[in-house]
Formats: sequence, C-alpha cells, structure tokens
Amino acid sequence: MEESPLERLRCLAVCAGAGGLALGLEQAGFDPVLLLDNRAVACETLRLNRPRWNVLEADLLDFDPVDHQSTYDVDLLAAGLPRVKASAAVARENSTEEIRILEATIMLMHGVQPRALLIENVPDLVSKPAYESIRAYIAAELEHLGYGHRWFVLNAKDHGVPQDRKQGILVAFKGGAIEDFVTPVPGAEPPVSVGEALGASMAARGWPYAATWAAQADHVAPTLVGGSWNRGGADLGPTGSKQSWARMRVNGGTVADEPPGREFPWDLALGVKGMVALTVAQAARLQGFPENWFFAGRKTARYRQVGHASPPPVGQALGSAIRNALGRRAWPAARPDHH
Repeated sequence: MEESPLERLRCLAVCAGAGGLALGLEQAGFDPVLLLDNRAVACETLRLNRPRWNVLEADLLDFDPVDHQSTYDVDLLAAGLPRVKASAAVARENSTEEIRILEATIMLMHGVQPRALLIENVPDLVSKPAYESIRAYIAAELEHLGYGHRWFVLNAKDHGVPQDRKQGILVAFKGGAIEDFVTPVPGAEPPVSVGEALGASMAARGWPYAATWAAQADHVAPTLVGGSWNRGGADLGPTGSKQSWARMRVNGGTVADEPPGREFPWDLALGVKGMVALTVAQAARLQGFPENWFFAGRKTARYRQVGHASPPPVGQALGSAIRNALGRRAWPAARPDHH
C-alpha cells in the first residue's frame, strides 16, 4: 500500500552542518528526529532556523544510538560528510578523520537500521581508482546488512542551483527498494547564471552598474569552497576558482560585508579593487539557500558554513527520489530486538 503524499517520513541527519541537506530533505517530506554536528556554530544555525528540531552538538565518532532510541528504524539516515581526500583512501591504515567519519556512518547502520541511507561527498569517491578500497569496504558492510546500494554523481547546476558543483552520492535501501530508486535527472530549465541569481541583490544599495555587471556574469558560479576551519579568512576558493570569478568581475579573494553602494566603481583598470565581492548572503543564494535561512556566527564562520553546505535543492531532489522508492514497497513493523 502506497503512503499518502501528505505523510511525513523520519530521518536522522549526521554531520548536519548548516542544514542544507536537512532543509532539502524537509522540503521532500522528511522530518529529522535528530540532527548531529560537532560544531557549536552550526548547531546554533540549525536551532536559529528550526527551533523545534532536536539538535545534538556531538562528535559522530562518539554517538551511540542506544542513547537516542528515537533514531531506531528511521526512514532515512542522511549524511553530508567532510570531504574525503584520495590520499586517505589509498592508505586506510593511515586513516584520516574524514575516512573515520565515513566508516562511522556506515557502522551506524548496524544500530539504527534505517530504511534508506544517503551520503553526500566528493564526486571522486564514486569512481576514481584511488577510492576503490573504501568503496569495497562500504559495499561489503552494506551487503552484510542486507542493503542494496548505488553510487552516482549529480551536478547542482542541473537542479536549479546557480553553481557548477558536482557531488558524489551513495544511496542504499533495505528490502530491495534500490530497484525502485530513480536517479534524479536534470531539470528542463537551463542553469541559472550568477547574474540572474544575484543581480537584484547587487542593486540593493543603489550601485548604478548592477545591471551591467549582471549581464556579463552570464555563467554559473564555480564551486564554492568553504576552506579550512582552522586557518585563514573567508574567500571563494583556490586560485582556479578566483580566476573564474575574476572573469565575471568578482573579487574571489574576500567576502564583503554588504553589496556595493552608489560610489563603488566599475573600472576594470583598478584590478580587483574595481571588482565586486560577494556577501555571505549572496554566497548562500549561490548554494540554493532561501533568503530566510540565517547563519550564526561572525562573517568568516558564516561563510565557512555556506561553503561547506550541501545545496538544499539537490537534497530535495534526492529526498523526493528516495521517498518515491520507499513508497513503492510495504515495510515490516520495527523489530523489537534492537541492541
């Protein structure tokens, strides 16, 4: 019997960050029974936007579902994990924090026994040979637990996000529902450009060149990069990204406090001083966050949260596809023998 379209499903969100994935899943009909993150400022952001959400500030490596039995048998375990580096996957004996968190997420399946699993990470994790050992480990664990799984790559620009952002995705289902899962396909509309997304906000303080700037910023954004939490200020990413931004007359070396005002020049002879810088709110728009989603902390911490986030529209597309697969199969009652 298919579920009613109005029925809300339950999820557990780990490494929830600023809530991009959880927000997208909420839009697809999943309500979190618990959201977990180890950064105080990210937890503050989650509580600021959704006071009713049950947010736990804790390290995933220390999390035990026995202490949070509302997580048992949730419909979905969702994880937007720290970006795994290839060098770590090559030598798992020298396992980095990112690899340990990925493995801890898979081990969490033993206790939680969700109907479905969703992990978002770097696209290379899906197919590059350097990651073969970690993929083999994950496949063996999921098969042992009775889950069928699939790896694939999505690009956020194909799902309404004005950014070229490829994401490696793992989904897994118990009970054969993987057969009913349909990978989200690109939308019919062409990708939204940076100028289309940010033109109005660039004009908000009376900058007379906003329309001129928007007309030439006619590409999607390069991948926003959050950078290290441990060093440096906020900028839009490595040298290659900054060069892509410069071609759209954006100074990628900093993050602005507010959009340009009436006196801001439009003079390419000035180099970066004649280029606009993005605000945190504008960066959030390029990640697909709605205007009414607020970020806690100082400017650099707010930008880090935005840059590390998973775009909500991609989360919604994935959540809808997962929900459709779950809805096509009856699910037995939760087992009483959890341990």
